[in-house]
Amino acid sequence: MDFDKIKEDLLQEVKSADTAEKLEEARVSILGKKGKLTVQMKQLGGMSPDERKIAGPALNESKVAVTNLIEEKVAEFKKAELNERLETEKVDITLSSRPKKEGKVHPISQTIDEMIAIFGDMGFELAEGPDVETAFNNFDALNIPGHHPARQEQDTFYMPNSEDGEDMVLRTQTSPVQIRTMMSKKPPIRIISPGKCYRNDSDATHSPMFHQVEGLWIDEKATMANLKWTLEEFAKKFFEMDELPIRFRPHCFPFTEPSMEADMSYSVENDNLKLGKGDKWLEVFACGVVHPKVLENCGIDSTKYQGFAFGFGIDRLAMLKYGMPDIRGFFEADTRWLDNYGFSFTQEPNLTLGKK
Repeated sequence: MDFDKIKEDLLQEVKSADTAEKLEEARVSILGKKGKLTVQMKQLGGMSPDERKIAGPALNESKVAVTNLIEEKVAEFKKAELNERLETEKVDITLSSRPKKEGKVHPISQTIDEMIAIFGDMGFELAEGPDVETAFNNFDALNIPGHHPARQEQDTFYMPNSEDGEDMVLRTQTSPVQIRTMMSKKPPIRIISPGKCYRNDSDATHSPMFHQVEGLWIDEKATMANLKWTLEEFAKKFFEMDELPIRFRPHCFPFTEPSMEADMSYSVENDNLKLGKGDKWLEVFACGVVHPKVLENCGIDSTKYQGFAFGFGIDRLAMLKYGMPDIRGFFEADTRWLDNYGFSFTQEPNLTLGKK
């Protein structure tokens, strides 16, 4: 048997394959289960020992040579295919890149961050609590009696009772965070508690869910003067004004005695509200000295400690500062609204579209 001729014929069959498909056909024809070389190698078992000594190495040499040649041809075809793709699939690098839409910080998030920073400079710590509260923390501990209108279902969202039968509500204010803090921490206490609140009310200036921040200062010497200074300094820093007249009016809240509401002066010019000047007044803050019963309900000695509390709507202050006419825009998830009023790292919100 002329093994050199067999080898040469097999190599020539591989060399003549000018496409990847034909090369695969040649591989199967030679090295497949019924391929030419495979069949000859299967015949080695029927040969004599002397014949196998000659045929075995020769056939194996042919197999190695054919395999190497096939691998070389495969590499050539892949390289040719890649070159063809590089020529036909060129990228036009002169085209502009696809624009990327920049996310915006929601005005509520921005306002909360500003408030935390301002009160933090005054020594207030951040405190948080759950949205679903016990009626005790939301009403009873705050000296709000059972017959109070705020406890009626037309104002408050009631939830299923807890496992131990306690009444549960969606908190109507963040005051329960003050209760939790006074029950778990001994004075002196100086905290703010921003967060979501829920009341059954909806119009251009009210929402069933809204955001509120409340502050609490309890120690042995906290006075009404400290309360007045705290709110005045916050308002000036938040609205970035050197002078911002604020007046305090007597009011009535179950959880403070005496109680007050605080107004900021404003005027209206070209249908725009201008804070800090004019003879008109806008209610902004609710505040007062913490009622002794509230302190006692939380286990604090009201004969030794005193303090004050305040609260205001985050949404409303954001509307005043950034010129937003309707509170409902905060919760409509309209990206066009957020594009207009939202914040980025490099650009202030467009304040020309909303009238104060």
